Amino acid sequence: MVSKSKSLSRRSVLGSMIATAVFPQLTRAQQGNDPSSQEASKVKIRMTFNGQTMTATLYDNASARDFASILPLDLKIEDYSTNEKISYLPHKLTEAGSGPFKNERPGDLCYYAPWGNLALFHSGYRYSSGLIRLGRFDDGFEPLLMRGEFPLRIEQV
Repeated sequence: MVSKSKSLSRRSVLGSMIATAVFPQLTRAQQGNDPSSQEASKVKIRMTFNGQTMTATLYDNASARDFASILPLDLKIEDYSTNEKISYLPHKLTEAGSGPFKNERPGDLCYYAPWGNLALFHSGYRYSSGLIRLGRFDDGFEPLLMRGEFPLRIEQV
């Protein structure tokens, strides 16, 4: 039984090494997901709802680039729990920008892959599996504090 366990362990290590060599872009996609190592891109977006406008700067990751590629969008924004507003996208984004991140804080613009929605945080939260940070709001997030559902327009600036 011991040799079978060692063999299985060696196979796992060998398989990981082969996957890294054959698919290096997947390995790189998982690096740099901590906000301290992610660079802001030059892509800015504008979100307008309920007569309010917010701008955000997207991060330079595959998921944020995929999001920018489908703009402009006309959606609906609604409250979810007590710390965020959400908006469902017309289709799911790539998850290549996924991975754990730290330093979560209000003003983060994220994508929740399992549900295919944007998550716009206006209060504290913690990273959870499937959450991908797309960017940050530039000048605050006060419009997110208005409770209710509203038509939402998202476009590149």
